Amino acid sequence: MKLFISSQIPQEILDRLDGFDISYHNSNVPLSKEALIEGIKEADALLCPLSDKIDAEVLDAGKHLKIVANYGAGFDNIDIDRARDLGIVVTNAPAPSSAVSTAELAFGLILATARRFSAGERNLREGKFQGWRPSYFLGQELKGKTLGIIGMGNIGKNLAKRALAFEMKLIYWSRNRKEDIEAAGASYVALEDLLKQADIISLHTAYVPELHHLMDQEAFKAMKTSALFINAARGPLVDEKALADALKAGEIAGAGLDVYEFEPQVREDLLGLDQVTLLPHLGNATHEARLEMGHAAADNLLALKNGQKPKNQVN
Repeated sequence: MKLFISSQIPQEILDRLDGFDISYHNSNVPLSKEALIEGIKEADALLCPLSDKIDAEVLDAGKHLKIVANYGAGFDNIDIDRARDLGIVVTNAPAPSSAVSTAELAFGLILATARRFSAGERNLREGKFQGWRPSYFLGQELKGKTLGIIGMGNIGKNLAKRALAFEMKLIYWSRNRKEDIEAAGASYVALEDLLKQADIISLHTAYVPELHHLMDQEAFKAMKTSALFINAARGPLVDEKALADALKAGEIAGAGLDVYEFEPQVREDLLGLDQVTLLPHLGNATHEARLEMGHAAADNLLALKNGQKPKNQVN
């Protein structure tokens, strides 16, 4: 069975797949669409990262393609409908460690943005640090602040636990109420109330088309002028122009971003703002999470190769 792997993966995962006839793009440099198409022409299986756009044109080129195994929990990069029409199985690779790692990253963004870590580090590296001063790089203390979590799935719940350890107040909005997290101290509120009440808003809902630009100009205007906005979910949930405009106008105080609307491109005006912490989509970039995801992806491929239904089939 011919397997095309379109990105570098951990050696431990590659070793598990040695029963396949492998064509391997051993690099973190993304392939062009043309190269993806060329790579799957003779392939029975594709293992790809969620940053590879597997659209109808790419799928149509895979005349022998039986499975697309995403190396990641998401799968909005794949044209699920076209894959179904072609009889191609699509799988994802959820991992408990991914939720923990992403929640830790999100809390890191909260700390970094509230305490202005990035701007402070740049100031020091530029040789501008002249010693401790009472009003030098003041930030916000988290204790007693209200954290509003939008989307209370596994990542949101892991973030909530960390926020409670920092003695923060918790409110949340999700499409379904979560009794366990409410028992731990979080309060469910309507989305419009969360926007008005929270000192820090952290976005953790999955992306579906109806939630495109969930955070738009109106949403940012509803927030406190002292509030911080965090996004470690999906870029298209946010109207980045509206976010940049809100930051420049002082309608909100700061933002911490790990994902972007047109990733990997980042808006030029966001790059120039000191009150913004920017990371290159590192949410679950830990050894633990990426290995767990890799094993899930390998399990999916091996199951299909052995005539079984993959555990994580999504179509």
